Amino acid sequence: MTTTTLPDFTVPLPPRDPAPGQERVIQFREALREAMSEEMRRDQRIFLMGEEVAQYQGAYKVSQGMLEEFGPKRIIDSPISENGFAGLAVGAAMYGLKPIIEFMSWSFSLVAADQILNNVPKMLYMSGGQWGCPIVFRGNDGAGGQLGSTHSWCVEGLYANVPGMKIAIPSCPYDAKGLLKTAIRELDPVFFLESERMLGDKAHVPAEEYYIPFGQAALRREGDACTVVSFGRPVNFCMEAADELAAEGIMVDVLDMRTIRPLDIDSIIKSVQKTGRIVVVDQCWPFASVASEVCTQVCERCFDYLDHQPVRV
Repeated sequence: MTTTTLPDFTVPLPPRDPAPGQERVIQFREALREAMSEEMRRDQRIFLMGEEVAQYQGAYKVSQGMLEEFGPKRIIDSPISENGFAGLAVGAAMYGLKPIIEFMSWSFSLVAADQILNNVPKMLYMSGGQWGCPIVFRGNDGAGGQLGSTHSWCVEGLYANVPGMKIAIPSCPYDAKGLLKTAIRELDPVFFLESERMLGDKAHVPAEEYYIPFGQAALRREGDACTVVSFGRPVNFCMEAADELAAEGIMVDVLDMRTIRPLDIDSIIKSVQKTGRIVVVDQCWPFASVASEVCTQVCERCFDYLDHQPVRV
């Protein structure tokens, strides 16, 4: 798969930790809104479509205020037909537009499996490079409050097997904005997986423009006892566990992958070569999961450095 980004995609990444008194604290949902709004002001081809994104301002208020700014031709309420509006996005993207498609839940994306798994990732290759599908599909992934099992799919393990897609999973408001701006500028299709349980989380997000490159993990904590790998909401649990271990004098590397397609396996290997141990924390079902892939590649590439078998949690 060819990595394709726009020529002006060279904005420096500002420091994540602001100077004292310079904090700008906003919610995860506000970070997503800022990312979409900034990119829509920059590029008139971008539009947002999904169930209740316009008049109701989003099921989780991510698109609050966007209808008033951009109007009904760019903030579009769809019928309850994921395969319908996903298919519309395919056609729009093929002819030059840049859709952002919001699924109220990634569980509902299964209704549009033919469009998002069989058409979108293959279009560039089937057309001999004539038509791409630069679409961002975003929405809530995994369990949420008061939701049943049919609304609680963790789709990353399933969708990561599809070539031609990129998958981003932010763990904090800072990453949510930076990764989403990158996703919108991508010329490849992107699955952007959020968590309903994190939308109210608050953290510092710089006011200046910034992007987070795909395929570059973040080292959230440094140590030499073990490598802990995760992505999305479970990263926060890993940080809590790392704090408890540190109180006992045990320091670990915590790697936040940020994206799983592309996967920054080189950073994982480098850490494991230092620590000799790896634990992968993944919210998906364990069979054929992202955790399985990470453990497999670690065993293939640095088996002789391991002091203990890889562990999946």
